[in-house]
Amino acid sequence: MKVPSGMFKTSGDALRAFGLALLFVSAMPARADPVDTYIRTEMKNQHLPGLALAVIRADKPPMIRTYGESNLELHTPVTQETVFRLASLGKQMLSVGLMLLVNDGKLRLDDPVSRFLPDTPPSWSGITVRQVLNHTAGFPAAKDNLDLIRTAYAVPLLSKPGEGFVYSNLGYFVVAEIIHKSSGVPWPQFMTERVFRPLHMNATRLTDVIDIVPNRASGYTFRDNVTKNVAPVIALRPSGPFLSTVTDMIKWDAGLRSLTLITKGIQDEISKTPTLPDGTNTGYGLGWRVDEVRGHRRIRHGGSQPGFRTEYTRFVDDQLSVIVLVNGESVRADDIALEVASQFIEDLSPARKTTAPSPQTLGLLAGRYQSLPATDFTIAADGQGLSVQATSGGAQFHLTAETDSVYFLSKNESYVFTRDPGGAMQLEVRLGTATSPGATQLEAVRAH
Repeated sequence: MKVPSGMFKTSGDALRAFGLALLFVSAMPARADPVDTYIRTEMKNQHLPGLALAVIRADKPPMIRTYGESNLELHTPVTQETVFRLASLGKQMLSVGLMLLVNDGKLRLDDPVSRFLPDTPPSWSGITVRQVLNHTAGFPAAKDNLDLIRTAYAVPLLSKPGEGFVYSNLGYFVVAEIIHKSSGVPWPQFMTERVFRPLHMNATRLTDVIDIVPNRASGYTFRDNVTKNVAPVIALRPSGPFLSTVTDMIKWDAGLRSLTLITKGIQDEISKTPTLPDGTNTGYGLGWRVDEVRGHRRIRHGGSQPGFRTEYTRFVDDQLSVIVLVNGESVRADDIALEVASQFIEDLSPARKTTAPSPQTLGLLAGRYQSLPATDFTIAADGQGLSVQATSGGAQFHLTAETDSVYFLSKNESYVFTRDPGGAMQLEVRLGTATSPGATQLEAVRAH
């Protein structure tokens, strides 16, 4: 696709106005409000070390809240300048970078990737740049090593290009290589010069563990009822390569709103979601997830790396954006963003009832559960609710009680406990509530 000239422009006035708004909100004293109350409750429930939150509404100064600590050992507080790993949230940034090159005439979305990777195997011959961006190339779900593009040549595609959807980090290694080959400079340099610098995102940079990065947050996990450090991810991965701050993420939002880098036409292009031959719509555009929540159009992406969870959600028709950056992995950051947004959009996320089961009731449900094919996880009493954790390790997630037998991790993910005819405790994970259970996603039985 050749993008018409003039699609990309600079809006210095918009950025200056943003700067004044940010200075204004920074000077405002923190005060209790429903958002603050909700975040503080979730910080406690989810055992979160630190969190930075921003809410951006049309024609209003951004609301910024910071909570907890960026480093538990040094007791440094989270501030607006605390640097978090964005993880996969950065995919949308790489997508915008590639679209700049489309506008420059350096490539087209429907070009074959073999144009940029000439040694690709025959099975890759039908894969286009667009399919790599929207995860319909047929690539395997994930790889971790830096040489994975070529090592993946021998791995069969999971589907014919354009016929299946599998979220694949491999694809964004390919995106980075396309940016490199098309621009003639290393992709990190291109992203700095063409994306971050024009938006004055001065704190946004590549993720690494060697350079000294002022205000860098440490990552943590909560498991086995204890908060622990996580080992840093060493590799620089284009699938989630950037560090940033809540301040810079507000600048990113301002750039998208003001069309500083891309116009509405390009935003519409990257928001298009493909329909597969079987009629299924993937719900994923070019670096964005696209869906609706109770009739409100949402464009979003989250990020997940050891010790960090991030989320950037835009309710585009409501002109509302929510940014959540957390240095703990025991949380669904997308759920936090949705609940915060519900404070500004009526009936967006109806409340679920909660209760406080007795310790005896919680004790009856706790234990190790097994399901097929080989899922094995532990349910434990956790305050007035339960927690769930993979028995082999990993983050421990809080479950809130709706009734004595129904608990929820998020508004639409329920853990329902029953007994089979023989008296064994059973568990079903359902996409629904107590009154509207929804489809069963997993069934398990407590091990003896």
